[in-house]
Amino acid sequence: MYEYLEGRIVEQSPARLVIDVGGVGYELSVPLGASFSPNSDGSVRVFTHFTVREDAHKLFGFPSQASRELFRLLLSAKGVGPGLALTVLSGLPRQELLAAISAGETALLLKIKGLGRKRADQILLDLREHATRLLALEGGSLQDGVLTPLAPKGGSSSVIEDAIVALISIGFTEKEARKNVEAAASRSGSEDLETLVRTALQK
Repeated sequence: MYEYLEGRIVEQSPARLVIDVGGVGYELSVPLGASFSPNSDGSVRVFTHFTVREDAHKLFGFPSQASRELFRLLLSAKGVGPGLALTVLSGLPRQELLAAISAGETALLLKIKGLGRKRADQILLDLREHATRLLALEGGSLQDGVLTPLAPKGGSSSVIEDAIVALISIGFTEKEARKNVEAAASRSGSEDLETLVRTALQK
């Protein structure tokens, strides 16, 4: 229905975006820590996916067509709905996720908080060939970062608090969120919000 929306960001949290397009505010669920690069006039272009259910109409937003297409690929797996697809997409960077699926890395997928073995196995069964073809087209492989360690640094307190808010927004209690994020900051040492959130989502 909508290919993309282009307008001014009026509200943004790690998992939610509100964009003003011609005086109309659109609320979108976005991958945790997704970054939207502004155009020269300050507006952003958000690629969208629209879902319709009996009880709700919902928009999902993505910073690129490639990110949205991976979301749609995840939806094609048996038993994977929009919420779980967004969780999986938030759990690993796009290229890492494709490489993990292509290589059949169940253990890596199971590190994503909220993804159980049954669904992880189903994703590998349904999407492995698709992921392998996508990687081949993009020149990627398992060596392109699935298990690349992060350089140790100390995360700033503001980034840590933003990461905690991101986890609370998807259903964590504050205690769980803080514990996971602080452990992730210690483990990864990253000051990047997206990396910190994804590390915190890993079990």
